[in-house]
Amino acid sequence: MFPPTRIRSCLPVTNPMFRRIKPHKPFRQTVHNQTKSVNTTYSTQSTQIQKTKWMNLRAIFTRWMPLGSVIYVGWCYIRASVNYEVSKVEIKFYEMFPFRITSRLWGKLAACELPLSIRSFVYGTYIKLFNVNLDEAAVPDLKYYKSLSAFFTRALRDGARFISSAPCVSPCDGVVLNCGPADTDKIEQVKGVTYSLEEFLGENKWSTGDNKNYYNSLLKNKNNILHQCIIYLAPGDYHRFHSPCDWTSNFRRHFSGKLLSVNPWMARLIPGLFTMNERAVYIGEWKHGFFSMTAVGATNVGSIEIYSDPDLKTNTKGKRNRIDEIQLHKVSFKKGELFGQFNMGSTIILLFEAPPDFKFDMNAGDRVQVGQGLTAAMAEAR
Repeated sequence: MFPPTRIRSCLPVTNPMFRRIKPHKPFRQTVHNQTKSVNTTYSTQSTQIQKTKWMNLRAIFTRWMPLGSVIYVGWCYIRASVNYEVSKVEIKFYEMFPFRITSRLWGKLAACELPLSIRSFVYGTYIKLFNVNLDEAAVPDLKYYKSLSAFFTRALRDGARFISSAPCVSPCDGVVLNCGPADTDKIEQVKGVTYSLEEFLGENKWSTGDNKNYYNSLLKNKNNILHQCIIYLAPGDYHRFHSPCDWTSNFRRHFSGKLLSVNPWMARLIPGLFTMNERAVYIGEWKHGFFSMTAVGATNVGSIEIYSDPDLKTNTKGKRNRIDEIQLHKVSFKKGELFGQFNMGSTIILLFEAPPDFKFDMNAGDRVQVGQGLTAAMAEAR
């Protein structure tokens, strides 16, 4: 057998010569240093990537502009609550946001057909967010609506609305922003904030008279005055609108303007908001003389559709100052008859001629529904 001393000399752990070499320690240090170097490099590259994500041109449109829009609109909302007056520079800055592009994209998205499995969830969420009354819908089954656009423009069931005997009724569901006499060229869109009558309707090409005063050129009877009613449709409201009275339309003018928000608080901030936005103006006559009904576009309103005017195309590409106008062949409408629809919410503006003692049976801030009388029936019976 080998002596114990010889056995111990063969073991590297006990041999002093092998203790000095320590072959494994340098190897472990090398691996550790390499790992540390790789981690440092990866961390540096990751930091550079994160910086690049927020500094390139694409990030301006996909991150900074949407973020800035949200912050700016929120700031406007706060200022509206304290009666802050917006400067012209701020209005110009607000107009620069690509609301027309986002509205067109939203329109395409809303028109996409949804799978049956998610329709109840999507529409149910929308109902909770905007307090939609589904009991009034002609079809309460959520799976019936193929797209968000179809759900927005849903029909009412028979008997859901009563058409008043008043000569002029509400054309839509919504909130009254302003109503009353409009006896000057400057008309209130909300209290204290005005818009120009001539800029809103455009050049008078439908009257045969030669009156140089724009306001007077609209009147058929010089003893009458103009009256207006502005109704805002919220996203949860019924999105179709109806004829407010028995009248005849003979002229249509389409302004391809902007698509700024028409929320009541935004209308208080921006003077002339309705003269800036895209709108379809229908002009004609009713029993007292001049009558006009205007559908105003807004942010995320994919389109304005008028059932009797299939040639009308809104929210299209091209110059924003384009004005299209056509002569209509005396299209007659009955009170309560379907007139058109919005995709999402917007605003209806009625401007019409009536005697000076014509009184609205409502005030700014009141909620109205289709067919509700704008004035007392007995007041106009004579």
